[in-house]
Amino acid sequence: MVAVMIVLSLIIAGCGNQQPAEEPEEPADISVPAPEPEPSAPEPEPEPAHPFAYPLTGIGTDEEVKVRPIAILVENSPRARPQDGLHKADVVYEILAEGDITRFVAVYQSQTADVIGPVRSLRPYYAQIAHGLDALLVHAGWSQAAINYVRDHKMHNFDQVYGDDKYYWRDSSRKKPHNLYTKTELIREGAVNKKYREEWNEVSFTFYPDGEPVPAIEGTPARKLKVNYIAGYHVGYEYDETAGRYNRLLLGEPHTDKTSGEQLKADNILVLHAKHKILDDVGRRSVDVQGPGEGYLIQKGVMRQITWERKDGLIRPYIDGKEVPLVPGQTWVQIVPEGSKVEAE
Repeated sequence: MVAVMIVLSLIIAGCGNQQPAEEPEEPADISVPAPEPEPSAPEPEPEPAHPFAYPLTGIGTDEEVKVRPIAILVENSPRARPQDGLHKADVVYEILAEGDITRFVAVYQSQTADVIGPVRSLRPYYAQIAHGLDALLVHAGWSQAAINYVRDHKMHNFDQVYGDDKYYWRDSSRKKPHNLYTKTELIREGAVNKKYREEWNEVSFTFYPDGEPVPAIEGTPARKLKVNYIAGYHVGYEYDETAGRYNRLLLGEPHTDKTSGEQLKADNILVLHAKHKILDDVGRRSVDVQGPGEGYLIQKGVMRQITWERKDGLIRPYIDGKEVPLVPGQTWVQIVPEGSKVEAE
């Protein structure tokens, strides 16, 4: 009994000496910084709606343009009006011929035209313009200086008077010589038949990007434009704010296409003062289409004074020595004698 009591007392004593267990320490507060977000990838540049553009209009296209332009001499005497096919041209040049009558060089590449004319004869300055474009040249007859230029430069041409009549037709509703017509398809076929070079020595204007807003243009307001040539003959343009284009006038009346009735339009108008000189009693002229010279560029309701010069095949507008971009679309080039009056409002 005594032994049991001793054991119990020892156990109780041992329990009384036991230290309470320490509470575990809280873990240290170690802050791990959140990972920095990776920089976002730059926004990809928007791809153009079309990979290519027509060199003479700046309008986008899905295929590279390799076909040679066609430059056609179109008459502008009163008995030739209204003309056909001018509304389908990429560029139209208007220059005085004999007397008080102008003539057009209508240049086709981005569009086809089923009726173009009336076609008339060639002068050397028209040939110079077509040569710079490396175009197939279409006309009916010539002056001696003009055909000399064609032969000297080995230009590829179609002359209805001398051997190429099958690429033209006559319209019985008009009298000769104001009734001769052609179309782009006939000329393309003729180029194959005559084994003319297919490769084009490309030339192009400088354009604002197609499909993008044109930057604000500063200059003289030009909602209406009147360009005086000679002896009362003048052309005009009126700006269509909604379309952003100009409607063309002839002697104050709408200048329309004969077949479609559509009024002719322009996205760019170049008015170029050039040296003119009468050469003979018939009234044939020399006209300087090389430059440099003074002039105006009219776009988007605004007119700016420019200098011009033919470089790399094309007559180009410059301001302070830098080529000025054109608005994508059709361009009309009015080449007038020096001192001709140009009115804008």
